[in-house]
Amino acid sequence: MPKFIFVTGGVVSSLGKGIVTSSIGLLLKEHGLRVTALKMDPYLNVDPGTMNPYQHGEVFVTDDGAETDLDLGHYERFLDENMTRRNNLTAGQVYHNVLEKERRGDYLGGTVQVVPHLTDEIKSAIRSLSDGRDVVIVEVGGTVGDIESLPFLEAIRQIRLEEGPSGALFVHVTLIPFLKVIEEMKTKPTQHSVQKLREIGIQPDMLVCRTERPLSKEARDKIALFTSVAREAVLEALDVKTIYQVPLNLFREEMDEFILSALRLTPPHLEITMAGWKELVDRIMNPEREVNIGLVGKYTGVKDSYKSIIEAFVHAGAHHRARVNLRMIESVDIERDGPERVLSGLDGILVAPGFGERGIEGKIAAARHARERGIPFFGICLGMQVACVEFARSLLGLSGANSTEFDPNTPHPVIDILPEKKGLREMGGTLRLGAYPANLAEGSLAHRIYGCRSISERHRHRYEFNPDYMEAFTKAGAVLSGLSPDGRLVEIIELRDHPFFIGTQFHPEFKSRPLRPHPLFRDFVGAALAHKG
Repeated sequence: MPKFIFVTGGVVSSLGKGIVTSSIGLLLKEHGLRVTALKMDPYLNVDPGTMNPYQHGEVFVTDDGAETDLDLGHYERFLDENMTRRNNLTAGQVYHNVLEKERRGDYLGGTVQVVPHLTDEIKSAIRSLSDGRDVVIVEVGGTVGDIESLPFLEAIRQIRLEEGPSGALFVHVTLIPFLKVIEEMKTKPTQHSVQKLREIGIQPDMLVCRTERPLSKEARDKIALFTSVAREAVLEALDVKTIYQVPLNLFREEMDEFILSALRLTPPHLEITMAGWKELVDRIMNPEREVNIGLVGKYTGVKDSYKSIIEAFVHAGAHHRARVNLRMIESVDIERDGPERVLSGLDGILVAPGFGERGIEGKIAAARHARERGIPFFGICLGMQVACVEFARSLLGLSGANSTEFDPNTPHPVIDILPEKKGLREMGGTLRLGAYPANLAEGSLAHRIYGCRSISERHRHRYEFNPDYMEAFTKAGAVLSGLSPDGRLVEIIELRDHPFFIGTQFHPEFKSRPLRPHPLFRDFVGAALAHKG
């Protein structure tokens, strides 16, 4: 029978529940267990697809086209497995499903209530992931005490009752603040957080204590005493320089051994070394060289807006044993101060994805700066599109060339909306989403990078390269090196006479893994290192 691990958080948000959840999954997978993870978000949005990047951060996209919470990116990177739409559940989805059932008469005229109807829907979603798995790890978003989280907490309380102590485990991530004024750690927030959990019927089995200083023996003893958690289950989670240290630290805290014992699991591999992960962290922490890359975007004030891109650079840097110094650059700053001033000193330029007109001319200027100066360039989604606009204006002489997203009346719509997307009124769930195949041109840069002729990558966009301009672009020196199988859609564009200039309509960052960096990021960093010399 599958086992369940529920991860909750207390005191404050952004404690790293997603990283803890991913680390638990990694440790158990190293033992040879079949593991998956579920993120439950208490907000009423059906998905995060239309949410502001400043508020929610990156929208992660799965192969099956789900727009999900960014924690699914952590799950995929740590577990090295693809997630699906079933791995992210929002309160909006739960209420939507329950109300649909009520309208169909599935409840036979009964009064629809939070308990049992909402909680049963949540439990059903959790259990649906258990087929073929030894362990399902469930992360409950938000913090204990949030009113919108109560149905989710009630659902996991019920599963614990149904499965028994050896069938389900509660892991609570909490904060141990250090007051510098008095040079003392404070355990009271953790005590109150656990007390709040107890009020709703949940007693944690394990505490993961976020702290900037090592936990003393006295602190652990005090926490264990006042929370009724076994002392060996009070784990220290020190602040780290890279998130990839977290599973190693929890491994040293013997988290995996406690979980295996508590859940009475006998895995295929009793002893593990985490050797591959240790090598990864060594490469990240002890680089032999460094390179400066500018990330030109519109939401650089919140790094979570580009979380997968940032992590893909970490993976690529580790491959080259190099530190990638990312300079976050607002595209509006390029418009105001000019590319020569803002982009100086860079060894590579990445123009990031995004939506909306703000800062577009700055992104176009960044693409021109990289093209004219031979600086390695990588454009993702909108980044590819602005490179195409710049190419059309500068090399094809098409004055006013643009995307119809920004100028519906442009005389040269080199980027245009997908025909099937025209006239849509709803914003959510109407993009081209998920994995699509592409064929690569023989001998192209993309072909050399991937080492194969057919690829599959994830998309999230509504506008495409206008096929009416394919011939003109090719004659002027562009290489349309990646096309959809029917040859209608341009997936990759590159320049023939440039050290490294490539744009992708898809999002390669979503498929980069710590031990297997995405080849485009890997070779882009390699090109930037070569440019630096």
